Amino acid sequence: MIVIMQQGASEEQINHAVERIEQLGLTPHVSRGQFRSIIGAIGEKLPAHQQILEALDGVERVVPIMKPFKLASREFHAENSVVTVGAVAIGGPEVAVIAGPCAVENAQMLDRIGRAVARRGAVMLRGGAFKPRTSPYDFQGLGEEGLKMLRETGDRLGLPVVSEVLAASDVQLVGRYVDMFQIGTRNMQNFQLLKEVGEYGKPVLLKRGFAATVREYLMSAEYILSRGNRDVVLCERGIKTFENEVRFTLDVSAVPVIKEYSHLPIIVDPSHAAGRRQWVAALALSGIAAGADGIIVEVHDRPEEALCDGPQALTPEAFEELVEHVRKVAAALGRGLAARNPA
Repeated sequence: MIVIMQQGASEEQINHAVERIEQLGLTPHVSRGQFRSIIGAIGEKLPAHQQILEALDGVERVVPIMKPFKLASREFHAENSVVTVGAVAIGGPEVAVIAGPCAVENAQMLDRIGRAVARRGAVMLRGGAFKPRTSPYDFQGLGEEGLKMLRETGDRLGLPVVSEVLAASDVQLVGRYVDMFQIGTRNMQNFQLLKEVGEYGKPVLLKRGFAATVREYLMSAEYILSRGNRDVVLCERGIKTFENEVRFTLDVSAVPVIKEYSHLPIIVDPSHAAGRRQWVAALALSGIAAGADGIIVEVHDRPEEALCDGPQALTPEAFEELVEHVRKVAAALGRGLAARNPA
């Protein structure tokens, strides 16, 4: 349930409500809005709890949260959340473009691609150092060496960096190099990993599992939020259906549904959905038109030589064209395109 404080409630009244919630065996989560504060009271509730909390000074009313995802729900936080990664805001009026290679292959390649996407509108750099591959014989990434290259390139270009973490035991290592953790589709329900990144405190990009419902997806986000980390960005990257012409089916409908149910920002990943570069732009634009707060796309200047997912990687020239189309679609919706801080 949520405890809605009166407009102008004092800090003392808010703190007293938090203490009383803890005394009832519940976990408080304070959300401060422009006009009033609300406190989420998470845990096993008894009917008497609502009456006790409603009697406190400064409390306007107590409302049960009906959704199973409490902290991710709009009932808990009515306004859109904005997640800041470095100097990049995701979830505000501007659409964010994240780009880079599927995997970090070497320092020279990463520098070339990083410079190419930075010049063409990317505000964050992506690159995998630990790669979860279907086949154990495929390229698995460079590990910590790849993370070092990603960090150095991001710093040189003035771009925050995001990379995937595969296991709870790797969170401390990956956290030393990235500005944002990525949780991939195969780990959406790796609950121990979700808890670890929730406790670490850095922003998290959480991809939807390819067989997960929207509600299951938001419950995974809840694991991170419940550990105190409010900086969660969702990513729709396509789900498995009976269709086999594309790699996955981009569920564009998930964008407005999640926007209605949750305050968390959401971006789309058209690269993994399409599986082929010629369809990436159309899927990216459909996501922006549906209300997504950004896109994350794969770019490679020599896709035929890529060690991972070359067929779905845009060339820098195709990426530049896509960014211009994104700018126009965003403008039609009254939004702008996020710009990077030059290095």
